[in-house]
Amino acid sequence: MSKVALITGASSGIGMETTRLLVKQGYIVYGAARRTDKMQELKQEGVKLLAMDVTNDASMVNGIDEILKAEGRIDVLLNNAGYGSYGALEDVPMSEARYQFEVNIFGMARLTQLVLPHMRGQRSGRIINISSIGGKLGEPHGAWYHATKYAVEGLSDSLRMELKEFGIDVVIIEPGAIITEWAGIAREHMLKTSGDTAYGALTRKHAQMFERADKMGSKPIVVAKTIIKAITSSRPKTRYATGGGAKLILFVKRILPDRMFDSVMMSMMK
Repeated sequence: MSKVALITGASSGIGMETTRLLVKQGYIVYGAARRTDKMQELKQEGVKLLAMDVTNDASMVNGIDEILKAEGRIDVLLNNAGYGSYGALEDVPMSEARYQFEVNIFGMARLTQLVLPHMRGQRSGRIINISSIGGKLGEPHGAWYHATKYAVEGLSDSLRMELKEFGIDVVIIEPGAIITEWAGIAREHMLKTSGDTAYGALTRKHAQMFERADKMGSKPIVVAKTIIKAITSSRPKTRYATGGGAKLILFVKRILPDRMFDSVMMSMMK
């Protein structure tokens, strides 16, 4: 029997590349996104398309019901949907801060709630949560984004222990700099929010750093291959740092005192 996987944020970047690779592994793959029109090429490759908004409860409930009705099981949930909303804390409206959490953490948590009864019934399953090296460190103008990724790390570590007795694995993926739409969206949000405020000078330097990182980042396929390893391994690691200098940056973060690491981060924005 083919295993069944649900991948959110499948319309671009890491989600799209992982969807492609997992279909080739023989999985029945449901690619979910708000707009399925951007995924028609995936349909031709054998992916089942699912319209889903992770900030809309009915959308998530209906999506899970559709999969279970058609397949009778869910073996893998890849919580990949997310975005980066940047801007100085003082400048970001609380409505935007709440939406950042709705997309990056509450939607992920709710979708996990919906699949768990079925995975427990199977006594098997794998939940892969996309975090970031940003779940282990901070940077100026990224308070809300990094707060969501720190939350993903804590939620996943706790969930891993809760689900061990049911044979369900929880794995964290921590990408570094990746060439996707993410950086452009984050840069645009940051400049729009803080480019002309008291934080404008540093914001503009930060935007330039994002542009440089774009050129040095890894392609989404690098992360996708790591995710496939986490899905198919008989005993996956609890977390995988991958792509775009992730391992090096996290190593430096571990060995340096906080203020020294702050200085390193700020030196990148000169």
